[in-house]
Amino acid sequence: MATKLVQWLTVFTLFTSVWVSLVFKLIPVQLDDKVLEVLWPLPVYLLVVFGSYSLATIGYRVATFNDCEDAAASLKAEIEEAKADLTRKGFKFS
Repeated sequence: MATKLVQWLTVFTLFTSVWVSLVFKLIPVQLDDKVLEVLWPLPVYLLVVFGSYSLATIGYRVATFNDCEDAAASLKAEIEEAKADLTRKGFKFS
């Protein structure tokens, strides 16, 4: 089972090898000039798309982050219980 890093590196390597082969005409394929005009800046376009997707995903996750009110109340109760226990043992809170 491959990790996510290995998957990303595999896709990146495949894309880079195909892109370099087409741009520098290492394989005998007839490409129109218009295709080459799009092919040259393709990595930059993909980087911009990936960055936009990442920002949108992070923004969505932050906007829909759930508050755990039950867990917060439980944690506050445990903190008060710990303070009371420490006070009985001689610890003084300021």
